[in-house]
Amino acid sequence: MSTPSPEAPTAPETPTGHGTSPSLADLACVAAQLGRAPRGVVAVAHRCECGQPDVVATVPRLDDGTPFPTLYYLTCPRASSAIGTLEADGTMRELAATLADPASASAYRAAHEDYLRRRAALGVVPEIEGVSAGGMPDRVKCLHVLVAHALAAGPGVNPLGDQALARLPRWGAPGPCVGTGPDVGSGPDVAA
Repeated sequence: MSTPSPEAPTAPETPTGHGTSPSLADLACVAAQLGRAPRGVVAVAHRCECGQPDVVATVPRLDDGTPFPTLYYLTCPRASSAIGTLEADGTMRELAATLADPASASAYRAAHEDYLRRRAALGVVPEIEGVSAGGMPDRVKCLHVLVAHALAAGPGVNPLGDQALARLPRWGAPGPCVGTGPDVGSGPDVAA
């Protein structure tokens, strides 16, 4: 089982409070993790125990005008794979069943409200107003989003994300998921 990993030394907190400003190296790392240029990244919201980004914060409207409701985007391929295994093993159904309990449902609704509040700090997009991610507040649709929110916001904010996170292996323990040299990713032309 895993707890949120200790933070690696990072740049100062962004003015938005969503993490640290991404460096060119961070953006190159995220590009290598995703296999494509990242879109709309405004912060590294969480770092893996290996020191690389594993969650980024993104703007609610991409440069091309597309509304993008996913504020916290999980980038680490090891974490993503481990979460995919949880989803395949029925964890989503199990966590969704906990929403029958009024206290659990209320805490999950509070996570939804937190997500909306944090995203609104980056801009209001009418097309996605009231829509968070991961199925919040009434269902469990994507553990990747719930875990990313739990990592970015810290323990106690997204209870279902915390529960899924506790079931994951330490994905950063073997070391970085992608190379760390200057040739990682696509370099300075990475879309931010």
